[in-house]
Amino acid sequence: METINFLLDRPIALFVVLAIGAAIGMAVERFTHLADAAERKQRWQERKNSKKGPTLRTIENAERKQAVRSDLAADQLKAVSRAHFTQRPLLNQSESKVFVALDAAVIARNPRWQVMAQVSLGEFLASPDEKAFFAINSKRVDFALMDENCRVVHALEYQGSGHHTSDCAAARDAVKKEALRRAGIGYHEVVAGHTTPAELRALVEKLVPAGRGSGRTFGKAAG
Repeated sequence: METINFLLDRPIALFVVLAIGAAIGMAVERFTHLADAAERKQRWQERKNSKKGPTLRTIENAERKQAVRSDLAADQLKAVSRAHFTQRPLLNQSESKVFVALDAAVIARNPRWQVMAQVSLGEFLASPDEKAFFAINSKRVDFALMDENCRVVHALEYQGSGHHTSDCAAARDAVKKEALRRAGIGYHEVVAGHTTPAELRALVEKLVPAGRGSGRTFGKAAG
């Protein structure tokens, strides 16, 4: 109270106090305005850069990754150049018998469809989730039924003797089944010693739509 009376009794002192307060308020307001402007400018610059394309940092990271890949490829080439390779069958004897029977059944049902063997899931499945894609990329299905548009519609797994001898094998199959299911691709099993040729033909008739023609055709004839 005494301070207020002191200021009221001295107008000049009161004026000085009010002026200082106003100056401080203006300074705070200006600082806040500048901070907001800087933040808006930064957001605008980020949007502008995103429209223009990759930033310098993005380019540098990409170049660094490319260099690592180049080094890896060079190391792989050295290893391959020193190694000895031999041919081996794509399918074992039991799988070959299933393939021949399956291929014949598919041709008879619809000549425009094809049976593909030992196909990696990464060749016909895609996902924006990088971790999920790498989880299935190198996993294979024994047989894939491909329609006339080169789309894999069904996958068949040959369960030979001792196929599920470990929990690891069962887990791998579970991963494949789930990925195929989420992609809308059918999963079917051909069990050694249980699935007869007649049952295999019946399965093909169920999975493959009937087609016309006596031979495989790909697209329309030229001319």
